[in-house]
Amino acid sequence: MVVFVKDKRKRTHSGSAHQTVTGAIRLKTGQRTIRILPSHQKLSGHAGQTTFWGFLAIKKLRGALSQWLPHRPTSPNASKPVETALGFIAGILAGADRLTRIAHLRGDPVLPEVMEIRKLPSQSTLSRFLAVFDGAAKNLRCFRAAWRWGMNQLPARQKGYILDLDGTGLLHEDGQQEGVRVGHTRVGLKPCLQPLLAVFAETKICAQMWLRAGNSHAASNVVAFFQELIANKPSHVRIRLVRADSGFQYDPWLCLLEQMGLPYIVAADFSQRIKSIIKKGTRWEATALAGVEVADLVYESPSASRARRVVLIRRRSEDDPRGGGKLLIDCPGYKYQALVTSLPPRVSPLEVWLEYNGRAGIENVIKELRHGFGLAGLCCKKFFATEAALSLAVFTYNLSVLFAQHLGWLERVTIGTLRFRLFGCAGIISNCQGQTTLKLGIPRDKQPWWLRIWQKILSPFPNCNAVGQSP
Repeated sequence: MVVFVKDKRKRTHSGSAHQTVTGAIRLKTGQRTIRILPSHQKLSGHAGQTTFWGFLAIKKLRGALSQWLPHRPTSPNASKPVETALGFIAGILAGADRLTRIAHLRGDPVLPEVMEIRKLPSQSTLSRFLAVFDGAAKNLRCFRAAWRWGMNQLPARQKGYILDLDGTGLLHEDGQQEGVRVGHTRVGLKPCLQPLLAVFAETKICAQMWLRAGNSHAASNVVAFFQELIANKPSHVRIRLVRADSGFQYDPWLCLLEQMGLPYIVAADFSQRIKSIIKKGTRWEATALAGVEVADLVYESPSASRARRVVLIRRRSEDDPRGGGKLLIDCPGYKYQALVTSLPPRVSPLEVWLEYNGRAGIENVIKELRHGFGLAGLCCKKFFATEAALSLAVFTYNLSVLFAQHLGWLERVTIGTLRFRLFGCAGIISNCQGQTTLKLGIPRDKQPWWLRIWQKILSPFPNCNAVGQSP
């Protein structure tokens, strides 16, 4: 219970107004009472973000971002576009999922000092900033450079990278924004937007993101999307395999992959012809995995330009009740999967299936983007402004992944973990005799871990020892 403290002191001066309430609050927490007063010190609940901005200072992102943005100077007193973009990133890191919530950080005294900007953006500033993205050309020029910058941070791999493609439906039930159309979502047909994403499986870095109208098919624009991605990809990043779900069983795209010489595994759509093949005495072969049987065949879909290799998998439901696959009424007791692949016959059906199973990692990335980086809530009135906001949020996700990898954290770290362990640390900033000082509220037993964090971030040697993921 919170009560205000009344001032019961008698006043002798009759000319002054009677003071009934002071600034003090008494919070009763049971047997104790805590006196609460406002503070005029420069306090921040997001001072732990200094670790992240120290990392970006080393990467010299500010200069690169200022070159990518399509904005032009308007007046000397206007906020610089790069400062608005950095403020947007800071808001997403703090947990904001709407422009109004990003603008709530405007009163933070620490972040502008750390980020070297005049002030954090207001909602109107953010809206004007995003409104400049009024066409596909501006979005492509800006974020093409952002995706390439992220891929340039990746090390070369001798075997190459696996690239996963997927889409998701972002629900917007008010339906008043451009591009919001009735389409497929996890909760049925609803007004939504349909982003298309490509993610490197080994690093969980997003290679590219395009936004599509809500009524788009899963494979809409996938050919142009993939051609742009390959053209933008640095030469040291080699793709060894492409994976996608059944929505991407699209013949022009599969032909493109074959022309590029890129192996692929795509889940096959369970059409009536596929079901009839399973029912008509398919020869199943046992595998080393209990309850898992496979079949290998060549199949030509009615919509395909040529016959392709199809791997069939069936598993006993009782052995794997929660596993993926389809339950066919005519074949009870088993779950079935069908995979279209260009991998040669020397790669066994079981190996094909095991390679494809790792594609579930992109589902976790999409879940992280939706719930941790505001993808489900960021939506502007204009379509290309919305695409710019979502692209900047996805780029912020890439930065957080690179930040965790820079610290040497090999296990996947969510943005919630970063906020809890690092970004949510409180601090007080002061300026005395020309020296800016930031004091972080770090418990004594965790201070050695924080010191190692800073040593890792500021070290000029990239191969110094990794820091533990928790104190």
